[in-house]
Amino acid sequence: MSPERILVVDDEDAIREVVATLLEAKGYECVMAANGQEALGQLHAHPPDLVLSDVVMPEMDGMELLGKIRGRDDSVPVVMVTAMHDISIALEAIRRGAYDYILKPFERDQLYHAVHRALEHRRLRQENLRYQQELEQRVTERTAQLSKALEELEHSYDYTLEALGGALDLKDAETEGHCQRVTAYTICMARAMGVSGPDLHHIARGAFLHDIGKMAVPDSILRKPGPLTPDEWVVIKRHSEIGYAVLKRIPFLKEAAEIVLAHQERYDGSGYPRGLKGDQIPLGARIFAIADTLDAMISDRPYRKALSLAEAHAEIGKFSGTQFDPKAVEVFRTLPDRVWQELRENIGEPFRLSQLKDL
Repeated sequence: MSPERILVVDDEDAIREVVATLLEAKGYECVMAANGQEALGQLHAHPPDLVLSDVVMPEMDGMELLGKIRGRDDSVPVVMVTAMHDISIALEAIRRGAYDYILKPFERDQLYHAVHRALEHRRLRQENLRYQQELEQRVTERTAQLSKALEELEHSYDYTLEALGGALDLKDAETEGHCQRVTAYTICMARAMGVSGPDLHHIARGAFLHDIGKMAVPDSILRKPGPLTPDEWVVIKRHSEIGYAVLKRIPFLKEAAEIVLAHQERYDGSGYPRGLKGDQIPLGARIFAIADTLDAMISDRPYRKALSLAEAHAEIGKFSGTQFDPKAVEVFRTLPDRVWQELRENIGEPFRLSQLKDL
């Protein structure tokens, strides 16, 4: 380990030599300068661990040197040494950043004590800085690890949702791919309405799982080619509550479950199962209602060909304020047709919700 270096600054040759000799006898390495200007050159050539400086010197005095040292390196302690027994000078030196102040003539032990305390102060500051840097590095590393773990958890969520969606497609083959498309449309509109972060995730999951309750609907009703009877409609309408009952038990899908429960509500309160009205309906469900209608209209059905985007715009606008939230309709109408066309063309297998969040 190299010895600690001390820069001794004094315009009197004899004093510089005596101070340096005393300190070198204690194992320190000393460099010397006759004034502040010369000391600045030594600071650059031989960076010290401590500066001992006289106050009154030609060319550049100790106070000016102190200011320049503080301006370039706050970690190097400076001890002012002077024969001027003036308390105001001592206070000014401390105010400008000097670590200590000793008066000439001084005892040898007084010099050793001042130097020891100043260097110990520097060591403690350096140790504290290293500790902070190491702590910041550990925090950065742990944050990166946590982010990776959260990303992996997010992917596991996607796999779960994909499995649920795939099971629903098998149940209702007529609407295969509907979950993916309507989720993409919902995310796009939600982002346009300023939704982001966890709220966007919850809305996306609710949109994707909106019909999961149909898993409990008998195939004889779900795949019936003709009109449903009133009793069969009662069974179909229960799918929102069934889906909610299933999802609310899953911690990461509790918020999505609320959207599933409300996805058949209407803005004027005429929907089901609770007859919610206006802002009582979760925002995700209000956005989804438009996305769901859009996909139904521009998709082929056994009983009709897909309608045009212009026809979908007209129909959705017609029911603004009754079936749909007017604010959500306005956002929908501001988005160009190419957005929906590109989304429809680009949604394919394998489906990952994390990809849709970037739409």
